[in-house]
Amino acid sequence: GQHRWVEPADIHNFDSSMVPPEWHGWMTSMNDATPTTEPEYIDEMKKRIHPSAPSDAPYDHNVGYQNEYFNFNGMHNQSQIRSRGYGIGNSIVGLPPFAPDAFYTQPGSPYNPAFIRKFQYEGDLDEAKGGGRPYKNELWKKRLMTAAEKDAAENPPDGVDMVASAGKLSPREEAILARGGTLPGK
Repeated sequence: GQHRWVEPADIHNFDSSMVPPEWHGWMTSMNDATPTTEPEYIDEMKKRIHPSAPSDAPYDHNVGYQNEYFNFNGMHNQSQIRSRGYGIGNSIVGLPPFAPDAFYTQPGSPYNPAFIRKFQYEGDLDEAKGGGRPYKNELWKKRLMTAAEKDAAENPPDGVDMVASAGKLSPREEAILARGGTLPGK
């Protein structure tokens, strides 16, 4: 029947997801007990339980621990609490500018703040002059180099043997130097 209904707090901005799950179950006749009388209903049902063996379980029924739900502006569905754009906020739900969004993001998602990596530069082509051309990887280093710098890197000055000046290093020694280590006696 249609003997259970809802009266929204804000009738002009009502959405069906504003009805909390506990009350939705009661409204659609999935539950017989209203959420306000649920503790008494659970206590009544627990009297019917006859344990077959002693237990050290922390709960005496199958409901378990439940967090208190937080009603933000009459919205129980937290996925709707998000800003309308970067630094704008959301005037409909009362979210101020630059407030963090309340919806859940998976771990590892690029939208999860805990998994956003800080941007770091690998080096700077003008480091000797005080900086000005930072690069994030070797590809960008090559793109930022001028033609004269590329020519100087590919063709060393005459009389300088780059292999001899670097010394013959074993692969192990090259790996140590690549990780920022030092070689004893060299």
